[in-house]
Amino acid sequence: MPQPRSTPSAAPRQTLRDGVRIARLAFVAPAGVALMIGMAAGLARMGAWPTDAETLRAVHAPAMLFGFVGSLVVLERAVAIRRAWAFAAPLLLSLGALSLVTPLPGAVGRTAIVAGLALMLVIYRVIWLRQPAVATSVQALAAASGLLAAGLWAVGVPFQHVSIVAAVFLVLTIVGERIELGRVGGLTARGENVGLGLALGVAAASVGTILWPGVAHSVLGAVLLVLVAWLLIVDVARVTITSTGAARYMAVCLLSGYAWLAVAGALLLAGGEPDAAAYDVVTHAVLLGFVMSMIMAHASVILPAVLRTALPYRRWFYVPVALLQLSLIVRVLGDVRGVDVAVRVGGIGNVAAVLLFLLCAVASAVLASRPSTPKGAPDAEP
Repeated sequence: MPQPRSTPSAAPRQTLRDGVRIARLAFVAPAGVALMIGMAAGLARMGAWPTDAETLRAVHAPAMLFGFVGSLVVLERAVAIRRAWAFAAPLLLSLGALSLVTPLPGAVGRTAIVAGLALMLVIYRVIWLRQPAVATSVQALAAASGLLAAGLWAVGVPFQHVSIVAAVFLVLTIVGERIELGRVGGLTARGENVGLGLALGVAAASVGTILWPGVAHSVLGAVLLVLVAWLLIVDVARVTITSTGAARYMAVCLLSGYAWLAVAGALLLAGGEPDAAAYDVVTHAVLLGFVMSMIMAHASVILPAVLRTALPYRRWFYVPVALLQLSLIVRVLGDVRGVDVAVRVGGIGNVAAVLLFLLCAVASAVLASRPSTPKGAPDAEP
């Protein structure tokens, strides 16, 4: 009597998956540390955390822009192209940002960040050669903006003077992703070209803020408002906001982010070159209100793609999103009215919202990893 064929054990495959997950987690960990340092530096900058470390205050924006968000963006691209050399880019960005708070010369960290962004452009070239697309062009333009900002900073230009160009790196990266996803909602080739034109306008105006401050700031504000209007027209979020579950949650985050980008654009249009208070409002409306809202919206998509770890939507995700929006409103009102206490309370609330979201994400991933027994099925084989 023939013996039944034995099926190969799933253990080796599971071991391989676990190994890949651990290896990729090693690339995510430095970005997480950069996030913590960036938030601590932000609290120190507001005086909410007692410290006299000027170095810590100075790395707040670079740590958040390049060390955290930038490294996660390029890590996702490295995973997509499946080239070993590409994984150097996220390490250069995150470790470069972390080195800024070490005894190493500042030039070491700045040079590493420049190298990471340059490598990011090479990654986009690989993606373009595989499949040319407008979305890739916009994201490459974003990386070029980041590289320009980091390069000027590396040769001695104060970061505050190039921070808007650096922020455009993240703004246009997100715009490129929305163009890529917009095809699902019926975005036409003509619509994509409009998005590309607006992206070019934003990038050019941001560079203009270095050369011709004031007028260029107002122009950038106007282009940002047009960009927001275009995003609201083409993005499926305007439709999915009436749905339920994960789709509605993502739409809430996306539309909240667009609202904050519009706030930044309106302030730049009305005020030109921002003073200290307006600068704080503009930068945090973009980096927290817009960028962080987008991260919260797409975390359940990004994490599985990068770490091969499921992160299903949970209703409690709304809690940190709401806290982020409310605390940012408090912070903005404090800046506008010159109430330092409100600025600090809002800043602490911003940090609490990000930390709470991280906890929610970890809890969701842990729950998803637990084996479940189908209803009616025996708990174990006899």
